[in-house]
Amino acid sequence: MVKIEVFGVGCPKCKKTEENCKQAVKELGIKAEVTHVYDQMEMLKRGITDNPSVVIDGKLVVSGRVPEVQEIKKWLSVRK
Repeated sequence: MVKIEVFGVGCPKCKKTEENCKQAVKELGIKAEVTHVYDQMEMLKRGITDNPSVVIDGKLVVSGRVPEVQEIKKWLSVRK
């Protein structure tokens, strides 16, 4: 199972990033856990300073912008 973490304080961009991740998972039909990390201390502990950020299986794939569904699908396809 793929683990997708969205890091952000809950702003509209962070929420859109989470929605896009869930949509990408749905379209690919893969098993994945999508979680949203709101804790700023956890973000800093993990070296994440920009919102929104996406971590897939422990690897930071994007930071500081909202990725499109197609882009997320490409990242996930590599991991299938």
